[in-house]
Amino acid sequence: METKKALPILFAVMFLVMVGFGIIIPVLPFYAEEMGASPTELGLLMAVYSLTQLIFAPMWGRISDRIGRKPVIMIGIFGLSLSFWLMAIASSLLMLFAARIIGGTLSAANMPTVMAYASDITSEEDRGKGMGIIGASIGLGFIFGPAIGGVFSDISLQLPFIVAGASSLLTFLIVMVFLKESLSLDGQDEQTTSKASLRQTLQGPISILFFLQLFVSLSLSGLEATFAYFAAEKAGLGTVELGYIFMIMGLAGAIVQGGLVGRLTKRFGEGAVIQIGILVSAIGFLLILFVDNFATAAIFLTVFGIGNGVIRPSVSSLLTKRSKTGYGSTTGFLSSFDSLGRIIGPPLGGWLFSVMIGLPYISGILLSVIAFILYRVYVSYQTKEHTTKEVLHD
Repeated sequence: METKKALPILFAVMFLVMVGFGIIIPVLPFYAEEMGASPTELGLLMAVYSLTQLIFAPMWGRISDRIGRKPVIMIGIFGLSLSFWLMAIASSLLMLFAARIIGGTLSAANMPTVMAYASDITSEEDRGKGMGIIGASIGLGFIFGPAIGGVFSDISLQLPFIVAGASSLLTFLIVMVFLKESLSLDGQDEQTTSKASLRQTLQGPISILFFLQLFVSLSLSGLEATFAYFAAEKAGLGTVELGYIFMIMGLAGAIVQGGLVGRLTKRFGEGAVIQIGILVSAIGFLLILFVDNFATAAIFLTVFGIGNGVIRPSVSSLLTKRSKTGYGSTTGFLSSFDSLGRIIGPPLGGWLFSVMIGLPYISGILLSVIAFILYRVYVSYQTKEHTTKEVLHD
């Protein structure tokens, strides 16, 4: 399938998936509360989704390497739709947990398979552009989803789940009708000659990139979990202003991912973009410590968002180029490391915030420094490996 035709469809698919996912974000706490959930149970309800994603993303990635991308994407979107409908009719907390577990298990197929699809249809030169476009669609979906959810929740708390279910069903139909399979039978044979285990995928210098993504994800989710409290205390900002601030950050990140990542990786290579992204993120964390009003909160968070936004597409692009296992396996494990960061990040950020208000952002700078060092270690290993191969060849 032509890249020009497929990438806009993939953009629409991930945008709609994330809109559906985002719609329920502002509503779920109140919905669960209505069913008698305690703050701890609500935390578990949020965490169980990420936990199932962590466990099942690599499995779906491997399956997509074997049977093709399209059927696995369809399973993922159908699972998401089913979980929303189940949440809409839930009458107990147990049903909500069951819906979240089903949704997390099946929808874990979406991200790695869509990214593997983007890798199938892009040349190595354009890989960064493809990953950036997918990243932009995810960012935009996250912006519009919660806003739509907030509007519908005023009518009824069930309605956002019904709308999210319908949105996912529409996405399922778009994939079924318009998306062609990207993996040829030859490609399937070629990519699955070795059945990728965790050990195989994490062999050699490439494993460092997965851990780099874990630290980036940790720092981001720690910020997301605590910034509302931080901004309220430092600048007296309420939920409406925070909504606008996150929207500005998300839009800036999506524009950079969709328009700049491809050009920058083509010109300077993924490595340079990853390092610039980490440095800009660290500067963003430092600036956030000086937030004192709406304007500074919006500007400083946007600086962080732009830096953070270019890292994931560039890491994905580099990994799919360097990995010796199938694209699906590689992007599946990357999604797992991402999920692990999202599971550990919020409670860690909350605990650091309780120790000292600025500590989540100071630790964000530290995590960025660790990520930067990891990338430099990866480069030195790659150089050594390359030199050894040249010596052996001579």
